[in-house]
Amino acid sequence: MEEEDHQKVSDLIKELVLRLLSRNPTSDSHALDPDSPDFRNSLRYAVRLLSSRMTPSIAPDAAAIAESIKRRLATQGKSSEALTFAELYTKFASKTGLGSVNNKWAVLYLLKIIADDRKAAKTQLDSSVLLPHLPLNNAESGNSYRVSRTLGSKEKDWRNGVLLVSKDPENRREIAFREFVNLVKEENEVCEEVLVRDVLYACQGIDGKYIKFDKNADGFVLPDLVKVPRATRAVVRKLCELGWLFRKVKGYISESMDRFPAEDVGTVGQAFCAALQDELSEYYKLLAVLDAQSMNPIPLVSEKVCSENYLSLRRLSVWFAEPTVKMRLMAVLVDKCRVLRGGAMAGAIHLHAQHGDPLVHEFMRRLLQRVCSPLFEMVRSWVLEGELEDIFAEFFILGQPVKAESLWRDGYRLHAGMLPSFISQYLAQRILRTGKSINFLRVCCEDRGWADAATEAATAAGTTTRRGGLGYGETDALESLVDEAAKRIDKHLLDVMYKEYKFKEHCLAIKRYLLLGQGDFVQYLMDIVGPELSEPANTISTFKLAGLLETAIRSSNAQYDDPDILDRLRVKMMPHETGDRGWDVFSLEYDARVPLDTVFTESVMARYLRIFNFLWKFRRVEHGLIGAWKTMKPNCITSHSFTKLQCAVKFQLLSTLRRCQVLWDDMNHFVTNLQYYIMFEVLEVSWSNFSSELEVAKDLDDLLAAHEKYLHSIVEKSLLGERSQTLCKSLFLLFDLILRFRSHTDRLYEGICELEARMESSLPSRDKSKSRRPVSDKASEPGSWISDGRKALTQRAGEFFRNKGQELDEIAKEYSSLLEDFLSQLPLQQHVDLKFLLFRLDFTEFYSQSGPSL
Repeated sequence: MEEEDHQKVSDLIKELVLRLLSRNPTSDSHALDPDSPDFRNSLRYAVRLLSSRMTPSIAPDAAAIAESIKRRLATQGKSSEALTFAELYTKFASKTGLGSVNNKWAVLYLLKIIADDRKAAKTQLDSSVLLPHLPLNNAESGNSYRVSRTLGSKEKDWRNGVLLVSKDPENRREIAFREFVNLVKEENEVCEEVLVRDVLYACQGIDGKYIKFDKNADGFVLPDLVKVPRATRAVVRKLCELGWLFRKVKGYISESMDRFPAEDVGTVGQAFCAALQDELSEYYKLLAVLDAQSMNPIPLVSEKVCSENYLSLRRLSVWFAEPTVKMRLMAVLVDKCRVLRGGAMAGAIHLHAQHGDPLVHEFMRRLLQRVCSPLFEMVRSWVLEGELEDIFAEFFILGQPVKAESLWRDGYRLHAGMLPSFISQYLAQRILRTGKSINFLRVCCEDRGWADAATEAATAAGTTTRRGGLGYGETDALESLVDEAAKRIDKHLLDVMYKEYKFKEHCLAIKRYLLLGQGDFVQYLMDIVGPELSEPANTISTFKLAGLLETAIRSSNAQYDDPDILDRLRVKMMPHETGDRGWDVFSLEYDARVPLDTVFTESVMARYLRIFNFLWKFRRVEHGLIGAWKTMKPNCITSHSFTKLQCAVKFQLLSTLRRCQVLWDDMNHFVTNLQYYIMFEVLEVSWSNFSSELEVAKDLDDLLAAHEKYLHSIVEKSLLGERSQTLCKSLFLLFDLILRFRSHTDRLYEGICELEARMESSLPSRDKSKSRRPVSDKASEPGSWISDGRKALTQRAGEFFRNKGQELDEIAKEYSSLLEDFLSQLPLQQHVDLKFLLFRLDFTEFYSQSGPSL
């Protein structure tokens, strides 16, 4: 049936062309032949004209067209023709039924266009290519203008297929567009609709009919065998970039979700994949809309577009502009984050958020809010609860199992590789310390007051302890929460250390006992343990020394101290070798229990022990000099026995005693001034500075830093620093020499006392001489046993004093050399206090005037 209608329409068009050509006076008789070229050209032009889908740009209103035609006839002075047209249009418009024309507006518009074309035909070159013009009425038909046919080249052009059209722009454009469509169809093997569908498939990662993914080229490719213009191929290649990006992003998501075990991805990686999947969901919605529009045919350029819901390659370029930017950014992030996890991944994504494009900035902000959500939840849990909920090691804080005393220093640390770039190092340190403080209170101090402080901090910062309002871009809220939590929890921690565990009191106890600041206790302890410590170290009982320590405590003002403090003070015997004396291995130790052992660690107590050993030896030297002075008191030698000795022996005795006392005075001057420097300018000044810093400490780190500074100051100023080792060795040599001098004086006076006793026993007393018979004169004569005994005693005394004098000279000479070496090193020390120690020792110009030598 359709073929019959098509054939009927074709016959009617041929009949119409024949009638028009027969009414054209300029037409030749051969033009009416259906087989002639002129007839075929005219028929083809008529078919193109009638099959055109181009529509005018005016509204389809038949009454308006009729009124326009009537007004034009009236303005041209053709009033009768205008009245005739109005009468004919009334009959035409009122006619309805089977034989009537449905599209009356189109008929009127066609007639108007033909009439206009006839008027414009005066300037055309050849009218043989045109259909005869239809007049609007019979009168105009007789006076119509005829277009003459030009021969020669123009007829040749027509025969060569060149189509000359009327000057009407719309008619010319329609013919040109038709010719262009035919040309495109001849050049293109694939229509644009198919390419659009294939591009949509490629953007979903699927191979289309022509566009397929090439692994070698790593992208979607339109084969060279497919015949399409170069411009179209370039557009397709550009559009298919979105599909390549989609495959990369989709592949990363699938790979991450299928990866096992889960710690290889982590919560941040999972959040990143979820955020990417949400963006792809929006992308899928866009593709669904575009797929629906791709079902509509693409209209010709010359046709009136009735609907905007169609897709072409150029329209796809516009639609894909924004998704391509997002997909390209996601692909860059995927490549960057493929080997990253946790905070490192969040930091890498954050670097791409620093962008001036509002579209990119908003997209990255939305993405980072999802990605950073697990990290901010970890921060909230850490600073408010002290819980390190980091199952996959993604957080920038690492925890490790340690002993209670090492919890603060070694239990937790920052992992620089996992610290996001949007969290500063200072803020990260505060976050670390806040959580450490909570764990220290909970584990070491067994305190639960931190929970109230955390609640107050969360309330002050506008955050609940259960679920925080933290997220990416809310740095101010994060800093506010950390500041409030740190301020309250650190204050509570210091209150617990100062009040409950009496940190300051324990520091003072260490100063008084380990640093020998309790003078009466130290003096009494040294008196009672001295005889015991003079014995070999391997024969000394620790229990006996502990009993002597208890006696010293009860015999001094130390007995009034806190029993808890005194209970922590104990005797310790250091490792010793054969030949060591008790003085070399005796020491005191202080038992710093949890949580004080966080401050007084093993290394710290070892440094305290080193200071104690130095001060104990120093006090031993001082005690030795005091003992020597007691021995050298003037009333030690009151016997008149030495008056009967020879003058030479008597001179040797007096010279030796004088030199011994002068050397003692020199040593005592040095020890006294050095003791003043150590006890006051080192220990007391360092303690004063330490107490001041404790008052302004805001957290446990400040407290530890203040104590470390206090201990370091004592070590450096007491000649125990690494840079003062040579000076310390010289001082210890001086100490050993002074102790040797004490032994020498003891032996000297022991010998004097022995000589005195021998002289007393060799001479009869006056009481005995009175009770006995008078001694004969022979007994007093030379050669008697009495004179012989006195002479031998005098010789022995002379030899004794000569030997002791020589030993004393050697000690004095060695002391002078060692002291000079010690004093010469003081100006070379790097510590400022040690540089001026010489001035403190020589404030009376004792050494500068007389020199250290005797």
